[in-house]
Amino acid sequence: MSWQLKYIPEAAKDLKNLSGNQRLMVVKAINKVLSNPLSENEGGYGKPLGNKSGNDLTGLLKIKLKSAGIRVVYKLIRTENEMLVVVIGARADDEVYSTAYHRSGKYGL
Repeated sequence: MSWQLKYIPEAAKDLKNLSGNQRLMVVKAINKVLSNPLSENEGGYGKPLGNKSGNDLTGLLKIKLKSAGIRVVYKLIRTENEMLVVVIGARADDEVYSTAYHRSGKYGL
């Protein structure tokens, strides 16, 4: 099954605001996961999120770039075979998860 990659507008800005080297690492990681964005429980690359610092992120998945300290949070829209990137950002103090929570509410994810 092939998946289409889409970004919510804020996530596209997140990617654009990264430094060149970080941007390349994130794009490479996203493209790798895009080949099988399902959760680890289903044999894919995505790590399921649940409750993070009081934010209910059930249904969202993450990509961890440990060396860069960056997290990518995305949602699979299975009816359209889309991998929708919600946020790209530093893991610092779980800020990326708080941002994901607010954006998922804004877009009804």
